[in-house]
Amino acid sequence: MNYDTEKIRAYFPILQQKVYNKPLVYLDTAASAQKPVQVLLKLEQLHNDYYGNIHRGAHYMADKATLEYEEVRDKVKTFINASSRKEIIFTKGATESINLVASSFCEKYVSEDDEIIVSEMEHHSNIVPWQINAEKRKAKIVKLPFNDNGLLEIEKLPELITSKTRLIAVNHVSNVLGTINPISEIVKIAHKAGIAVMVDGAQASAHLKINVQELDVDFYAFSAHKVYGPNGVGVLYGKEKWLEEMPPYQGGGQMISEVSFNGTTFNELPYKFEAGTPNITNLAGFGAALDLVNEIGVENIGRHEHELLEYATRQLKNIEGLRIYGEAPNKSGVICFNINGIHSYDLGMLIDKMGIAIRTGHHCADPIMQHFGISACARISFGMYNTKEEIDLFMQALNKAILML
Repeated sequence: MNYDTEKIRAYFPILQQKVYNKPLVYLDTAASAQKPVQVLLKLEQLHNDYYGNIHRGAHYMADKATLEYEEVRDKVKTFINASSRKEIIFTKGATESINLVASSFCEKYVSEDDEIIVSEMEHHSNIVPWQINAEKRKAKIVKLPFNDNGLLEIEKLPELITSKTRLIAVNHVSNVLGTINPISEIVKIAHKAGIAVMVDGAQASAHLKINVQELDVDFYAFSAHKVYGPNGVGVLYGKEKWLEEMPPYQGGGQMISEVSFNGTTFNELPYKFEAGTPNITNLAGFGAALDLVNEIGVENIGRHEHELLEYATRQLKNIEGLRIYGEAPNKSGVICFNINGIHSYDLGMLIDKMGIAIRTGHHCADPIMQHFGISACARISFGMYNTKEEIDLFMQALNKAILML
């Protein structure tokens, strides 16, 4: 396939602007992807033409909004190849999806002295919810470490698993190291011992072809804003057998079947976990984003980003005193680095003045920073719209900033 980057870039109005009188180079897609015009128009269309609260109205606009909302559920089901639309729960984002599982799963299945294995390379969103819920139940968190190349030490997993292990939490792709983790291998080890696996797919969903049935994961979470959709919308995939048994995460409208002061019966899946009025408009926008990603092909996007990853990595390695964190052979389009004697924040501030948007800080991954003995680092990350010419502009800005610092 001929990957037409210029055609793709034309879909993103924000990329046409200048920042500090310089052409905008956006290298922070791992934090949040920019939004294509297809998404922006869908948001406007729903508000202008047929906004109504879903599932409850008896009028045209409510019916049309409900139909579109449920069509997006079907799109997500297809996007990740779930076996049933009942297994697709809409949330506010990957963070809420993980909190939902941590709360409901632990309430049902975790007791005192039980153990939850969490990888060392997790975003805080896949660490803190497990810590909170483990503390409530006097359970323990067990760390699955990674090595200095950014590879999980999978060979240690069988010895970490005990009769008390209830769940393993791991990301599909690290937001710092870029490592693409061997989820199928982890799942096989876990399932052999009868243990569930929760996967944070926030950094994978826009870059890899996700097949939850093939991976055989028990839970999988991701956010719309990483997949070129609006913020405030997320997905939780869960195997039906778990979701049926787990208690609701929140109470309120939509998640009930019948309420009286003698008690409440809960709605069927997936609505059992969707309390209250959802983010209807942004959910419709998410559907438009998925349409675009499917049109271009997530595998084509991934190949394009991998070319950018290799191109940028070669150039960065020519800079004296620069260290890249995470050099796994199977890696997504993320590069984190530091340069001896230069603070990443100073670097980011100077590069920003040259029109280049990068990320600096701990990236909500303090355990990774602690592993390498650093407090922060700089990060560039790629999306479907980035080009080699933009990497050249970034390298020019980086070298100029190094001379200034």
